Amino acid sequence: MHVGITGHRGLSEQIERRVREGLKTWLIPYADDLVGVSCIADGPDAWFAETVLGLGGRLEVVIPATTYRAGLPQWHHPVYDELMRRASDVHTTGLTESDSQAHMAGSEILVGLTDHLIAVGDGLPARGHGGTADVVTYARHHNVPVTILWPPGATRD
Repeated sequence: MHVGITGHRGLSEQIERRVREGLKTWLIPYADDLVGVSCIADGPDAWFAETVLGLGGRLEVVIPATTYRAGLPQWHHPVYDELMRRASDVHTTGLTESDSQAHMAGSEILVGLTDHLIAVGDGLPARGHGGTADVVTYARHHNVPVTILWPPGATRD
């Protein structure tokens, strides 16, 4: 089972704990044949990738742009590098600039590689092109089932 991830970044530690628990609970039934597909950004992308690997699954990474890593927070680089090292396959968009167009292009590739998409999102419209809500809409338009994973009562800044 190929499962992809999209989600809001910048979530609190309290929400992180709840999301990590939800991801593990959702993924455990697929552990025997699990391939996770992620862009491995900070937040849900990385938490998902770590969970997939922790369950013995394979990780495929989608890189939206050649400058993508540089646009991520410096504190996340060691996690990103470790997940890249552990990836079984890496897919790229061929784009250079890490902008909303590249992020959406990466998400479209990600959706195309998956049997199911998990979205860690509050259900509100995307704050910019290529945000979580846009990826959910794209997946649904392409008949990829979507599970929304958002802890009750959680909010984001």
